[in-house]
Amino acid sequence: METAIGVFSSRDSAEDSVKELLQRGVPESSLVFLTRSESEAKTVGKQLGAFAGGFAGGAAGMTAGVAAATLLLPGIGAVFALGFGAAALLGLAGAGAGATTGAAIAHQSGAPQPTPDAKSSEDASFFREVLKEGRSLVVVRTESQDIATTACAVLDRLALGMQGSTPVKMKTVTRQVGRVVVLDVSGRITLGEGNVMLREIVSDLAEKGNTNIVLNLGEVVYVDSSGVGELVKAHATIRNKGGVLKLANLNKRVHDLLQMTRLSSVFDIEKDEASALKSFGVNASEGVA
Repeated sequence: METAIGVFSSRDSAEDSVKELLQRGVPESSLVFLTRSESEAKTVGKQLGAFAGGFAGGAAGMTAGVAAATLLLPGIGAVFALGFGAAALLGLAGAGAGATTGAAIAHQSGAPQPTPDAKSSEDASFFREVLKEGRSLVVVRTESQDIATTACAVLDRLALGMQGSTPVKMKTVTRQVGRVVVLDVSGRITLGEGNVMLREIVSDLAEKGNTNIVLNLGEVVYVDSSGVGELVKAHATIRNKGGVLKLANLNKRVHDLLQMTRLSSVFDIEKDEASALKSFGVNASEGVA
């Protein structure tokens, strides 16, 4: 399953991205849109065919394969969610993703709300934190490489992301420093190669019990929307194993990306490798295996 994530501060950009994704053949069933703005959700919902007369209205105009709901999250408030699987992305279980064809939107204050379920989504804390920062999210999840490629192209251009065409492929070197694994990453974390390589390395480390990890990103020159999704997955994978993953030595481009998207509040970030190791209680001079 490939995941591409677009983080938006501009309402117009979020709406344009959903419109273009649909126009370029990304199926409604692969799209999830999350926002704290009801007006933004209504506009995007019309593009998806999810609404007839507003959140509190009937569902006569809803298309098959689209779901919509208003979800109440502690510490955040109302989140307007479009798309099947939206509730699960936020770590909620219950009535699927909310209202579907033939049912009214769960918007009234007395409407039952989904209940927390820690197993619903590894990425739930990430999505909650981004929404808390006032950003909107467009998430595309698909098994199709072609659809993922299309989604990345749209989200990279319209979301708060990094633009670039450098051909440098991703390379990695794994080092052991005391009880911490340092993973040096260089090149591109992008769909089709870099994201898969990172996923496999982090998964393998976690399975072997290596759950104190520093990702040294000093030589990463480009991250696309799929790469952002993979960093989120890596963070969640290690956290769910009871470990900690820290990002270190970010160059200006990656640093600015995380700042603009407010993802800096989600990841554990240290200025350099020595600081990251120190935060684990490890001295950089302990030796490298």
